[in-house]
Amino acid sequence: MMELRQTISPATTALVLQECQNGVIGELSALPALAEAARQGLIPNLAALATAARAAGVRVVHCTAQHRVDGWGGNRNARLFRAMPKMPVQLHAGTPAVEVVPEIGVTSTDMVLPRHHGLSPFEGTELDSLLRNESINTIVIGGVSVNVAILNLTFDAVNAGYTVVIPRDAVAGTPSHYVDAVFEHTLSLVSTITTTEAVIKALKQSAL
Repeated sequence: MMELRQTISPATTALVLQECQNGVIGELSALPALAEAARQGLIPNLAALATAARAAGVRVVHCTAQHRVDGWGGNRNARLFRAMPKMPVQLHAGTPAVEVVPEIGVTSTDMVLPRHHGLSPFEGTELDSLLRNESINTIVIGGVSVNVAILNLTFDAVNAGYTVVIPRDAVAGTPSHYVDAVFEHTLSLVSTITTTEAVIKALKQSAL
C-alpha cells in the first residue's frame, strides 16, 4: 500500500475514464454483453472512485467516443468501425448515447474529452497536452473495453512516459476468460494492477 500511495499523489495523478457512456455501458448500450459485464462491478466501483478522486483533488477526465450523423471523418479501416453504423444505437454527438452514465456523472471540476475517430483518447486529442500542462505523471484508468480501448490507452500512456494504474474491478471486457488472460499476460507487465478499494484508500491517505 505504501508503494501505491506514493505512486498516486493527488497533485500528479488523473483518473481517466474510457467510454463510460450510456450508449456503451449504460441503458442505451448497443453492446449488451459488455454492458452486462460493466454492471457486475465497473459502474458502482467507478462511481465510488470518481467521488474519492474529486474529494482528493484528483482531476477526473471522461474520454468519450462520438460520431457525426453523416459519419464524416470516422474510421472505416477495420471491421469494428465498419460494423458500428449497423448498431441499433449510434453514438451521435449531442445525443444521450454519448453522455456519461448517471451513476458516475460529470461535475464542474471534471473534464470531458470526446473523440471522433480511432481507438485511443491519446490519438489526435488534447489529452496528453492537458495532462502535461498540469504536471500529471500517473494515470488511473477505468472503463471499457479490455478487448481494445483499455489496451490501446494503456500502451499509449506508457509509451508517452506515464505511470499507469488499473483497478482490476473498474474495467470490463468480454469474455471473462479473455479479460483474465489479458491481465495476466499483458497489462500486468506494463501497469500496476490493483483494486478500487486500494486506490480509494491510497487517495485518502495521500490527501492527509
